[in-house]
Amino acid sequence: MAMGKRATQRQETLWVPTADVPQSPGHPFYQKLNELLDGNGFDAFVEGQCRPFYAEVMGRPSIPPAVYFRMLLIGYFEGIDSERGIAWRVSDSMSLRAFLGYRLADGTPDHSSVSRTRRLLPLEVHAAVFTWVLTVLAKSELLKGKTLGIDATTLEANAALRSIVRRDTGETYEAFLTRLAKASGIETPTREDLARIDKHRKNKGSNKDWEHPHDPDSGITKMKDGRTHLSHKAEHAVDLDTEAIVAVTVQPASEGDTDTLAWTLLEAESNLEQVAEDPKAQTKLHDKPLSEVVTDKGYHSNATMTDLNESGVRSYASEPDRGRRKWKGKAAARDAVYANRRRVRGERGKRLLRKRGELLERTFAHLYDTGGMRRTHLRGTGNILKRLLVHAGAFNLGLVMRKRIGRGTPRGLAAACQSIFDWLRHLRALMQASWAVTVHSGGPLSDFHPRLDAA
Repeated sequence: MAMGKRATQRQETLWVPTADVPQSPGHPFYQKLNELLDGNGFDAFVEGQCRPFYAEVMGRPSIPPAVYFRMLLIGYFEGIDSERGIAWRVSDSMSLRAFLGYRLADGTPDHSSVSRTRRLLPLEVHAAVFTWVLTVLAKSELLKGKTLGIDATTLEANAALRSIVRRDTGETYEAFLTRLAKASGIETPTREDLARIDKHRKNKGSNKDWEHPHDPDSGITKMKDGRTHLSHKAEHAVDLDTEAIVAVTVQPASEGDTDTLAWTLLEAESNLEQVAEDPKAQTKLHDKPLSEVVTDKGYHSNATMTDLNESGVRSYASEPDRGRRKWKGKAAARDAVYANRRRVRGERGKRLLRKRGELLERTFAHLYDTGGMRRTHLRGTGNILKRLLVHAGAFNLGLVMRKRIGRGTPRGLAAACQSIFDWLRHLRALMQASWAVTVHSGGPLSDFHPRLDAA
């Protein structure tokens, strides 16, 4: 047989018959996901939400709202971090084209159209899509809303630390150090002089003094791996009964956990109230939503415990070791802290704290590590939150898919299919070995080989 060679120059075909165009059977996960979305009227819902923000006659050809949100869902399920990467992946995949409703001859949206649509649609529309997904979860009995776990993580900002400027004067970090060096008597400071001056200076990375000129919402933060970087803070409220994400907020990285807890709980309460407006979803929710809150010790403070106690919410917050406390004139805080301490030390409290750590870290891993959002490609709290809301909605849709088909992501479904194929191959090898032994011994199973070949 002669060896073939790849043609380096070839005349492109002018006309291609429709019958010759390759057709993709589609990805089974995305087919089922489209059935879920279509069965709950997703397209009509997002078109109604987005209609006020589109021109009736004038304007450039736009992306249909249902296609735009499906592309962001693809970003989560495929682990693609940027809008440019999503657009490239969609144009290259026939199964994703089928998921979006594009034929092979159709052009797919460009990344500039995706980013323009994101800027065009306000944050409220993305929040409405997230709430719509919560309603689907409630109808599927995957949302209770009684016990919520709260935790936060840091997202690396799309901003370099070396580009920060002073909030008061606008000068760069190097210019600021040069001014300090000249004030100390060094006329022409070298890099070594600047490093020596900066080494022992207190509060040199204070967010009160410095900001990034192009991303002022980011803050100087020490990451989990020990690096100091500009970052944002994402906070989740997760239903500990079903693992559903009830609320997502993006806060300044300089804000403490005790300061951001109230905003996340307020967002979770608002989302649960909107879900309860649907009669079919209301019957699936708990009679008293947002009755319990489970947090780690970073959220524990006298003010937090007192506020939760006064609002009728039972707290299960790990208490840091503060030594012997003095409660003179703080009777309300003492009662709230002691009540929380009793609950945490009980068997149910310990079980809830373990569950919170497991489920919250799992949502972080899915959204930011495998989901591709650990480092943001967008700037500004609003832009980042738009993407995170759809990411969290995709995670919640994965819970419904897991209930329907056993897997919540395309990769999970592919891994399950691969394990089945491996098991069948192993079974075939065992049958072949058994057949060989039987034939060699002249047993009655020597006629099994036609069936084996057919299998």
